[in-house]
Amino acid sequence: MLFYLHKAPHREWLPAPRHYKEFTKRSFPEPETLFDDYDGRGSAAREAEMNLLKHMTISADNKIYPEVAKDLGIEELSEWGFNVFKSKYDRFTEEQREEWDAVYGPINEEFKALYPNMNDSAFMRWKYQRYMQDYLGCIASVDENVGRVLDYLDENGLSENTIVVYTSDQGFYLGEHGWFDKRFIYDESFKTPLLIRWPEKITPGSETDEMVQNLDFAQTFLEAAGVESPEDMQGESLMPLLEGRAGEWTRDAVYYHYYEYPGFHMVKRHYGIVNKDYKLAHFYYDIDEWELFDRKNDPLELNNVYDDPDYQEVVKDLKRELQELRRKYKDSKELDQHFIQKYEERGLIE
Repeated sequence: MLFYLHKAPHREWLPAPRHYKEFTKRSFPEPETLFDDYDGRGSAAREAEMNLLKHMTISADNKIYPEVAKDLGIEELSEWGFNVFKSKYDRFTEEQREEWDAVYGPINEEFKALYPNMNDSAFMRWKYQRYMQDYLGCIASVDENVGRVLDYLDENGLSENTIVVYTSDQGFYLGEHGWFDKRFIYDESFKTPLLIRWPEKITPGSETDEMVQNLDFAQTFLEAAGVESPEDMQGESLMPLLEGRAGEWTRDAVYYHYYEYPGFHMVKRHYGIVNKDYKLAHFYYDIDEWELFDRKNDPLELNNVYDDPDYQEVVKDLKRELQELRRKYKDSKELDQHFIQKYEERGLIE
């Protein structure tokens, strides 16, 4: 078994020269919710610190040289972005710096001319394009190297007897709701890529929208290898879905919990339950707020219907199921406090 892990898409998005030379020339369509004002949701969405305009750094993230930003009167968050940019740029070889300056130098010159006349809307759009150019330039390297692995399997006669799983640790905001990063239970970061190739077992091109989780991977691999799973594992083997036996799949909802707050990006602690039709989340610790989204009628998750009289039976049923899942996974307020204490001991939160 081989785990093949990529760090490339992680902030601060430094594409290979062959990719930044290409992607900085491209422009990308804006998401429908780029200018989301978070009306209709609770305080968690409004107070998170991952907005492109307000929280994405101009130097570390958007590659504007610190001296240019300072001349324009743009401040970084505690100079963090300036220092991060320098930590990368100062380590370039002379050749690497020449390649970089040849591409990002003109971008800086163009920005110097544009910025004094930019309003917030124009600046947001500019930041979004810079973000996409660098982020997708990094993704291009992932694509290339996944291709190298698949080619190796073909060339060495291993394709027919190898299960290939392409996945990620989470989804990522690419400007949706005006955000970058992840963490929330909202769909763009909640949903995770998952593609599996297994010749003779999986029908090519087949799809499923069943509620699966990354904790299902271990039991799936064990069953595929003919190994019995320990009874205390919490996932479920995906084998019925892979082999076209969807009628044997019984899970209809998944559990989610995020507890790293206060912390980077300031996404409030929350847990929730998600099924195909609804999503119920409880934001806690320094607030006590609930959100319910109708996933079929409100796929962009813009309207919290938790207090809507028409949804009270849904709320009641989901709260009961949510408590059942918390018991199933041995999650609790006491466990929440355990993680809080661990973060405090490590100096990660105050």
